[in-house]
Amino acid sequence: MIGHRLLFLGVLLSSVPSLVGLIPSVDRVSGPALAAQPSLPKSAAALSVARKYAEALASGDRVAAAQLDFACQYRMVSANARRLTAFPPPSASVYAECWEPLAKAHETAIERREQGMDGLWPGAGNLVFLKEDLSLYPASVFVMDLLGLSPPAGGLRIEPESSLPLPAGSFRIRDDAPPMAAPATLVRLRVTYKDPLTSPATYAPGAYRWTNTVKRPRAALKAVTVKWVVLSGLKKLGFPGDAAVVNLPVTASTDTHPSVPFVTETGGYVAQSGAWWTPADAPGVLIAAVGRASRFPDLRERMAMLNRVLILDPAQPEALTALTRDLYQAILNDGAAAHNMRVSDQALAVRFNELYWNTYSQTTRMEISLGMEVGGLSKPTPADFLYRMIPAMEKLAQVRPEDLENRFRLGNAYRWNNDQLAAIATHQALLQQFPPERAALRARALIELAWSKIAKVAWNRIFDDPVIVEAYQEAEEAFKLTDRPIDKFAAAFTMAYGLAFAPKRDNHAMLDHLIEARGWYLQLAGASQESWRYLLSNDTLKGLIETDPSFKPLLAAS
Repeated sequence: MIGHRLLFLGVLLSSVPSLVGLIPSVDRVSGPALAAQPSLPKSAAALSVARKYAEALASGDRVAAAQLDFACQYRMVSANARRLTAFPPPSASVYAECWEPLAKAHETAIERREQGMDGLWPGAGNLVFLKEDLSLYPASVFVMDLLGLSPPAGGLRIEPESSLPLPAGSFRIRDDAPPMAAPATLVRLRVTYKDPLTSPATYAPGAYRWTNTVKRPRAALKAVTVKWVVLSGLKKLGFPGDAAVVNLPVTASTDTHPSVPFVTETGGYVAQSGAWWTPADAPGVLIAAVGRASRFPDLRERMAMLNRVLILDPAQPEALTALTRDLYQAILNDGAAAHNMRVSDQALAVRFNELYWNTYSQTTRMEISLGMEVGGLSKPTPADFLYRMIPAMEKLAQVRPEDLENRFRLGNAYRWNNDQLAAIATHQALLQQFPPERAALRARALIELAWSKIAKVAWNRIFDDPVIVEAYQEAEEAFKLTDRPIDKFAAAFTMAYGLAFAPKRDNHAMLDHLIEARGWYLQLAGASQESWRYLLSNDTLKGLIETDPSFKPLLAAS
């Protein structure tokens, strides 16, 4: 292919002697050298053509874009035996035909998949996500109409940057036609995106890219410099317009059919020209976006907006708070849908659903471990909520350690994720923070710590692990410390449940604790005999209660 191009260039130079003096500059068309070159009178015209072309693409003006696109003009000329003196009327089908390959090229950068809890605003079908190296995309991708039109995009600004004359571009209209040459200019345009919430997304600069097992951090592109080759003097060669931008080649480059036109420089992204949005660029926009997200009725829309805020500022506390709150509630709601028990009181419903996941995560774990993508499912699962929630909770615990509710829930999330030591450490740290006089918080920390230790023994099945004794003692201390009925119930139930994993199980002690728990539970608003029986039907307690007749009174009506 290289030999073919050199031979072709030799034929071209022999017919256009004036190009010989330009050959040494070919290898120097890069980086700072481009900006340092003096502008020629023709360069201003080339910059204007490229800018108009980019603005036509950004506004979705198919006719204007086609009339400034070399591939489209080439299509018009090669399809006609006669010289064209004017463009076809705007109603001609050629403009739609010329737009089709552009749209196809741009489609590779538009996110169409459902990304569940990892979705980014403005969402599937409207999000431009550049997953590959930016140099692999044609320059038009960075100014496509999806980015330039508003809504849903926030628009963009195009400014000329620099230009440089190139050796003439060459091409044949038909295989049997003689080669033609047209003056070429390399131009650079700076594209700046106005809205950080809708600008293209990329993987963060420098993100590790050699494995699919780690989610790479993403970033929002703020500005890029793109380059195009502009050919001029085309009218005398039979084209309807005098100048055109080389964006996509007319044919794929092969050994026998080189790309049209043949030019010494290609367009696209200018290396290391990208700039990404930072937290300092638009702090007010981010806070407003969190408030806007809170009004979306659909969870995935809320997550998409909050995810967008967090790729701009990973430590934005309002977004982290809203995201973790919504995801935790979504997990609880899925628990409620699974057990289908009516618990009308909000406080009891939260505790009931947490108990559901405490016991469920120690057994089958399917719903809490199989995500949408791995399972080939059409919608997010509790596992997707959990996996997205944990890193956000960890970050929130760093930026707002005074948010105790988040830290309690983080320990629960670790427990449900079977991250045993992290769950214990999180609740242990909370317990150490509360002296006895802060009875309510200390009792809650003791109960959660007990459950985290029980989960360790329940999953590992090491029944002589001393933490099971510690769990019982912590639940017992919580029972003595608290005077709140809901915590009395939880502490008594935790003691009974923990005894199921004791080295020497005492069924009589379990029965006493469950009778105590039942008494406190049925005092609570929203409790019922039916939901109480459900608490005894988990895989750990069910077998014991059904095989030992002494437990049967627990199932009787009050």
